[in-house]
Amino acid sequence: MDKHFTNAQRAEVLTQALPYIQNYNGKVLVVKYGGNAMINPTLKEQVMEDLVLLTLVGVKVVLVHGGGPEISEMMEKLGKEPTFVDGLRVTDKETVDIVQMVLAGKINKSLVNLLEMKGGKAMGISGMDGRLIEAKMKDEKLGYVGEITNINIECVEDLLQKGYIPVISTVGCDERGNVYNINGDTAAARIAGALSAERLIMMTDIAGLLQNKDDPSTLIPEITISDAKKLMQTGVIQGGMIPKIKCCIDAISHGVKNVVIMDGTIPHSILMEILTDEGAGTMVIGD
Repeated sequence: MDKHFTNAQRAEVLTQALPYIQNYNGKVLVVKYGGNAMINPTLKEQVMEDLVLLTLVGVKVVLVHGGGPEISEMMEKLGKEPTFVDGLRVTDKETVDIVQMVLAGKINKSLVNLLEMKGGKAMGISGMDGRLIEAKMKDEKLGYVGEITNINIECVEDLLQKGYIPVISTVGCDERGNVYNINGDTAAARIAGALSAERLIMMTDIAGLLQNKDDPSTLIPEITISDAKKLMQTGVIQGGMIPKIKCCIDAISHGVKNVVIMDGTIPHSILMEILTDEGAGTMVIGD
């Protein structure tokens, strides 16, 4: 902390955070973390510190992660060319093994380790554990890309009850034992819905929803579902933001109070969102 920051100022900051802490105490917060927001190691540590701090003030934190860049990197190392159709990774049998190895193995356990190093209690699970994410093949041309058919949330609730931060990698399975690569945003929306979460935070590498995608000063701080649908129809929301907004709508329709899309590359953006008036990013709310 800045050494020019007096003890009185520190105390003032904490007292200002008190109403927010009271508001979130005992509530569930799901954080979707992945992609480019995960690349910078210093930022990653700060995100883990924020999550541990929130658990210490009584917030029930669930971390859902992706890891697209690392999967692509591993595929290239193994001589496989990553291919995408409509933003989804074409996943053959060999690729789904790589996805499982990178997501449920390397990334999941490194996040658990970081949370534990920061003083948290964390437990890493995949969507296959406790059949948390049941899925079926979304489209044959995509291979083993899964469409979620059911969420079995009991194992996550058990971990929360025992004071753990569940760290969830988004691979799913079906009753025949097939493994599926599941879109991280979609999985986070459905898991948050099943937990009736107070909030879902989707960390990306952009400020949030912009009126003009090339101008960060046109950030829309809050939007209703019906207004978001209008902006999709008029083309204001386009490209990679469309699936994100659809996931926000999906989460709210499944029981999440509100969803925030925020820039995960800003230090301590989660704390700014949860513990201050100002917030960060764009909040999507029901009508």
